[in-house]
Amino acid sequence: MPAPCRRGLIALSAAALLAALAGACPAAAQDTAGLIVLMRHADAPGTGDPAGYKLDDCATQRNLSEDGRAQAARIGGRLRQLGIDQARVLSSQWCRCLDTARLLDLGPVKELPVLNSFFGQQDEEKDRITQLRQFLADLPRDGKPVVLVTHQVTVTALTGIFPASGEAVLLRANGTPNPEQVDRLTVP
Repeated sequence: MPAPCRRGLIALSAAALLAALAGACPAAAQDTAGLIVLMRHADAPGTGDPAGYKLDDCATQRNLSEDGRAQAARIGGRLRQLGIDQARVLSSQWCRCLDTARLLDLGPVKELPVLNSFFGQQDEEKDRITQLRQFLADLPRDGKPVVLVTHQVTVTALTGIFPASGEAVLLRANGTPNPEQVDRLTVP
């Protein structure tokens, strides 16, 4: 077999292997340009936060459990399997989101207040989601992957999906406030 044919066959085999590794997400495995990983923080037992919580004091918030910390590391590993070894990582200012984002180990983490929870403050939902949709519309279609670590209420308001802890909705930037939904990613 001529060398160019062998190289083509090897490239196809590698693409098939990568798609097999990706499981339910073959499109994400083959092309990460413009990919947006919109995820709920990893496991943090309970609902909401205690009364009187403060964003700048993790001791006053609901935080990741040990299982949640391990789950976040597994999610980072799964994203690397999909071809995302470096990403722009943005997070809600809540400690459970920041910890999840750091434990993914995909790049430096920056706080993005538009990802903050509005649980129990539904009057903030419309403005927050409008701002987030504008942020998504401004993402380049050919940009490097973006990981957004946020809360269930944000993911649900944006996509209609009620994610489990650590679950992600994979989106593709398309220059509009409504990026294309590519798939879902769950990691036990």
